[in-house]
Amino acid sequence: YKQLISYAGLSPTEYRSGSSIRGRVRICKQGGKQLRNMLYMCALNAKKSNGYCRALYDRLVEKGKNKKAALIAVCNKLLKLVFGVVKNKTFYHENFVVKIA
Repeated sequence: YKQLISYAGLSPTEYRSGSSIRGRVRICKQGGKQLRNMLYMCALNAKKSNGYCRALYDRLVEKGKNKKAALIAVCNKLLKLVFGVVKNKTFYHENFVVKIA
């Protein structure tokens, strides 16, 4: 899933020069622009309608993240969900519980 996030251009990168100059952490926009735009619009909808994404967004904003960074985290979560569903060839279940033996 990390390669998929990087392909979509949603992986975080930090500007750093030496030990004293540090910039803000931003997303790497070297991936597919159309995929990133589509995921952004899906994340806007998911934060309103999906309870899990809404909880993630609210938790990050409450911790002090800015709203756009929290929305990018929702985009990453959606990509991880899609990757897991496609890889395991299963349907998405909102209340899925992993049984640990």
